[in-house]
Amino acid sequence: MNWKALITFLAINFGGLYIGAFLMGDAVTGEWYSELDKAPWTPPGWVFGAAWTTIMICFSVYMARWWDTIDEKKSLFGLFIPAWICNVIWNFIFFNQQMMGLGLVIIIVLTILVTLIGIRNISKLKLYSFLILPYFIWMCIATSLNAYAYLYN
Repeated sequence: MNWKALITFLAINFGGLYIGAFLMGDAVTGEWYSELDKAPWTPPGWVFGAAWTTIMICFSVYMARWWDTIDEKKSLFGLFIPAWICNVIWNFIFFNQQMMGLGLVIIIVLTILVTLIGIRNISKLKLYSFLILPYFIWMCIATSLNAYAYLYN
């Protein structure tokens, strides 16, 4: 394992979570979000922190391994950077700006990017490919939660 790449991706990914949380502000505990009609399958609040911690650790290991297997780094960044940006700005758009429709578009794009990252690397990363599954599964759940909020509010 390339420890320098792993530490770098951990810093970038957790930094993105921090920026997203900062841009979200206190909207999760605010009146708007608390009064939303949420999907019946919406997990309790503590699940989100646990899920994102697990996702970003797994995804950082995945990205560090991908970094080691790729000669042309531009293709890695061509998928990773847009996914990182979508992950960060979704919080601001959905929670802070309360734009559920645009949030849904952004989260769908993010889900597609995560899917492309995973599919693109199955043959190279073999068993490491399972490390992107938590991200993919969570994006499917999060997309469904955003879609429900958009449709029923």
